[in-house]
Amino acid sequence: MVSQHGILLAVNIISDHFGPIVSKVCGCLLRHGALSLLEIGRRLELSPAQVKNSLLILIQHNCVQAYTSPRGGGDKTVTLYLAIFDNVLHRLRFSKFLSVVRVDIPESEVLLEGLLQNGRLTFEQLVERTIFKVPEGSPLPTREEIRMNFNKLVYAHYVERCPKSEPFFDPLAVEQPTSTRKRAPKIVEAVLSLEQKVVSTAALSDAERFSQIPYFMEGSSSANDGHHAVAGNKRKHEALEVDEEDSIIAESEFLWRINFERFIFCLKKKFCAERKKAKMRLGTLAIWEAFFEANVTNNDNKTVTSPIDGILERVGQKEGGTSMTLDQIISVLNDLECTSTTNNPEEFTFDLNKLVETCRNDEITDRTILDKQVVHETLYKLWKDEYIDSERVPSTSGTGTGSTQFFVWRVKNIYREHFMDHLYHAALNLRQMINYMAELLLEGSKDEIKLRNRKNILVLALTRHDESLMLFHDF
Repeated sequence: MVSQHGILLAVNIISDHFGPIVSKVCGCLLRHGALSLLEIGRRLELSPAQVKNSLLILIQHNCVQAYTSPRGGGDKTVTLYLAIFDNVLHRLRFSKFLSVVRVDIPESEVLLEGLLQNGRLTFEQLVERTIFKVPEGSPLPTREEIRMNFNKLVYAHYVERCPKSEPFFDPLAVEQPTSTRKRAPKIVEAVLSLEQKVVSTAALSDAERFSQIPYFMEGSSSANDGHHAVAGNKRKHEALEVDEEDSIIAESEFLWRINFERFIFCLKKKFCAERKKAKMRLGTLAIWEAFFEANVTNNDNKTVTSPIDGILERVGQKEGGTSMTLDQIISVLNDLECTSTTNNPEEFTFDLNKLVETCRNDEITDRTILDKQVVHETLYKLWKDEYIDSERVPSTSGTGTGSTQFFVWRVKNIYREHFMDHLYHAALNLRQMINYMAELLLEGSKDEIKLRNRKNILVLALTRHDESLMLFHDF
């Protein structure tokens, strides 16, 4: 369940992009969960046309997932709509997503920008947009060049096929009764939210999600050559031999969107790499950077894995790297907790989640408190904000006469939810202040320079604050 200020932040984001009516629909779904079109209209007192148009916009921009579910017994089903809070929040990071591709695959930046701005597009629509964006007087890219650049995004998992539009999902079938389950050893299982279950149901298989646009060039073998160019020397592809009809369907009917999961992993990897840099010596820093630069593409969003050959190649490109021996590099990697895998000793893996947890603790406890008065004041504030509980416990020391008691303090189980709500609240305040400054600038204030400077400071503060949001929410 999304907290109060999390919902207000999401509504603010949607309102800025799509207006008040669409934001009302999004806020209603976040507050009340999955609803039908009629239920949304009744709650918000909007016409069916207004609700439908709002839902179409939210689905187009990956903020809502529709699904069919049993309702009222028998074979009756109803279409329900569920807001995807994470995808709404990701709209704050679009510039960061674009910067990732700008560094990794610069020739594909325009294509990704089209998906960020428009949500879901077919390859045909992306081609039209890319050609339209070419400056006057510049050479126009060919369709095959655009296709090759697009397939690079798909191969790197930056772009994926859109999920099923209205999958069937039965919550009662998912929640199997305890009495019908076979007895098994007790294990800790992650409890999935309704949002996670619906998203999982709608997801395509990886083979479908990342199936590249096939080539059809009658009487020419250059299609196969272009396909190999997508991956370079990473791996060999089998020739995509399709007929013209299949190629047209893939280009004009399949919808594509950005893969949020992949971009969050890239930001997580960058965050972890930067956090460790400050305390490193020059030689260690070169190996640490080389390890991340040599990261191979994989589906694991919790670890970074790099082959030793790739690490050695990139260390050699660093200052002083050519003088380092293999034993020295492996020793440093072990010190950095980059361990060789059991399946392949020539590869080294680093656990991002371990470092993320350390960073979270550092973010909350950024200083050591020694003064007793400060301890009392801080504990009282944490107790008042409902982060911690206190309990009187009798002393067990057995010294002295009479009974003595002291307070024991413990962190509440819901402290993280409270902390996240404060982060959402702070982000909302910053966005509202930025919008206020933008309105003053539009009115033509006399202190334009001062207002622009204040706005830029607030934008920078929001960007830095978003790192904390990602640290506790996304990573």
